[in-house]
Amino acid sequence: EVQLVESGGGLVQAGESLTLSCAASGFNFDDYAIGWFRQAPGKQREAISCISHYDDRTYFSPSVRGRFTISSDNAENKVYLHMNNLKPDDTAVYYCVAQWELFGPLGCLTYAYDHWGQGIQVTVSS
Repeated sequence: EVQLVESGGGLVQAGESLTLSCAASGFNFDDYAIGWFRQAPGKQREAISCISHYDDRTYFSPSVRGRFTISSDNAENKVYLHMNNLKPDDTAVYYCVAQWELFGPLGCLTYAYDHWGQGIQVTVSS
């Protein structure tokens, strides 16, 4: 079965960096887009970043572009979200997501993701 397990969350101060890991299993890693969503209290859940198997491109939401990067280690079936210059507004539960991908001309931030991890808390203090 598909399984996505996040790790690496925690409490940091504003301006610091943190890297989240997503360990994927139960599917062919190379056939899926892998991404990250987040949800903060009182806010809509938003797609933050993804990496697409269709064209090997990465995507970022305007709220994190320039501060976050995403990378994958195909040998380990892991995807990482590198978060730099964290701000209090980045405080949220972060979810790793996966979706089988065949054709994605609009990019993986537009996908409806079928598979979700349990989520992990990231808290950024002022």
